[in-house]
Amino acid sequence: MRITILLISLIIFTVATAQKKPYLLVGTYTSGKSEGIYVYSFDTKNATTSLVSTAKIKNPSYLAVSTDKKTVYSVAETADTTGNIIGGGVTAFAFDAADGKLTAMNTQPSGGTNPCYVSVTKSGKWVFAGNYSSGTLSVFPVTTNGNIDAAIQTIAHSGSGPNKDRQEGPHVHSTVLSPDNNYLFVPNLGIDKVMIYKLNQQTGKLTPAPVPFVKTAPGSGPRHFEFAPNKRYAYLIEELSGNVVAYAYNNGSLKQIQSISSIPKNFTGSIGCADIHVSPDGIFLYSSNRGDGNSITIFSINQQTGKLTVAGYQSTLGKTPRNFNLDPSGNFLLAANQQSDDIVIFKINKKTGLLTDTGKRIKVPNPVCLKWIF
Repeated sequence: MRITILLISLIIFTVATAQKKPYLLVGTYTSGKSEGIYVYSFDTKNATTSLVSTAKIKNPSYLAVSTDKKTVYSVAETADTTGNIIGGGVTAFAFDAADGKLTAMNTQPSGGTNPCYVSVTKSGKWVFAGNYSSGTLSVFPVTTNGNIDAAIQTIAHSGSGPNKDRQEGPHVHSTVLSPDNNYLFVPNLGIDKVMIYKLNQQTGKLTPAPVPFVKTAPGSGPRHFEFAPNKRYAYLIEELSGNVVAYAYNNGSLKQIQSISSIPKNFTGSIGCADIHVSPDGIFLYSSNRGDGNSITIFSINQQTGKLTVAGYQSTLGKTPRNFNLDPSGNFLLAANQQSDDIVIFKINKKTGLLTDTGKRIKVPNPVCLKWIF
């Protein structure tokens, strides 16, 4: 009897383990053949993928996943999604881990035009959306079932920058929570600032932090922002300059410790840097250049100082890597090439951080955001 019980337990464990492949969620632009959000299963051992489901929504260019993995929030990056209210939208989807399907629950106006970023607190109580064209950010309450209520606060930035083509006004590009969720960091490409807000986790209200912003170099165009796993450092990618800025972080305060170019010295083409991620082990940092380079820059991180050193460069083997991500195991980097309609999968050398093409591709129209559920 005891042997039988052990065998049954082993079978149950084996089946449960086999079912724990992570899901890869792909947000897209739907101006071409895309229908919305695509969900794939992903094998972290050999990087094989399989399409599981598709959820229809217009221009889901950025996604956020709740801590309990039951809800996915997506922007609809448009200037008019409701027909009545001029602006973009934020939609809540219920996610079924058993079959990998997304079911739309409700949508709220984003509080501005062309929302390009969305984030959610660890508690799941508050969602934040950044609106690029209007230079605004909004705070949304979340109900017990994951639906989003109307925005309780919308903050409008003001100002401009020296690049008259790209910085004629404020352009919010991301809304990134601190590791303890007490602060919200909002890089604004149009005004060369990272705005910092204190979050009241009970009411959801944002107020300026004691130091309400950090300035970046004029014309640099701050875009995406990432904290290191050790929570001591944070890193900013500047879209227009191509620089990565390293900061020492302490309780809502940023102190710049380095600015380093992600662009090779002999590069003469256009610069359009986009995304930034730190490896799960905190040893390497990666950034993408959508400009003529179409590449990923690999940096090693000094574990004592947080400073960066260029370790290498890798072509994304496609066009316009607006977004990329590392799989949960840290074994693979997936580069979403927006204009070549594919996701290229690279193997990561965990000793050097360098990338090797696996030869594997995910064919998907206009991929612009990669998120994981695991």
